Amino acid sequence: MQISTRKLVSPAHALEPATRQRKGIALVEVIVAMVLLAIAVSSLAALMYSVSQQGMVATGNAYRNGILMQEVNRLEGTPYDSIPTGVTSASVSTGTYPHARAVTVTEPVVGVVKSIKVIITPTNKKYRPDTVSFTRTKARTTHVLCTTCPS
Repeated sequence: MQISTRKLVSPAHALEPATRQRKGIALVEVIVAMVLLAIAVSSLAALMYSVSQQGMVATGNAYRNGILMQEVNRLEGTPYDSIPTGVTSASVSTGTYPHARAVTVTEPVVGVVKSIKVIITPTNKKYRPDTVSFTRTKARTTHVLCTTCPS
């Protein structure tokens, strides 16, 4: 059996042409990788901005609902005769949710029924205003805990 030595190349000569061809390819690979990374990061940045805006709106809605419920609870807990008819307004410029509040009280049936409408208008234009309406009726007796007292 004969072994031919013509095709054997020394290891030093085998690596030289390959290293000469690969010198510029590493730079191109890095640039392509950076472009792909930039595209991915920019799309994630747009997504994060959208999520951030939705989070701000959800927070504003929660504050607005809390203020509406607070006002409704206050008016529900106030005695019927102590709620004046007409329009009252207040402006809150401090705190976490600056807003204007308007309460309109009408009395369609005098001495028996009051219709109440509460409007909350936030100072920040990113948040939407909201309204709640409800009806209060006068109790049958002036003594809340007395069931046998005359009205």
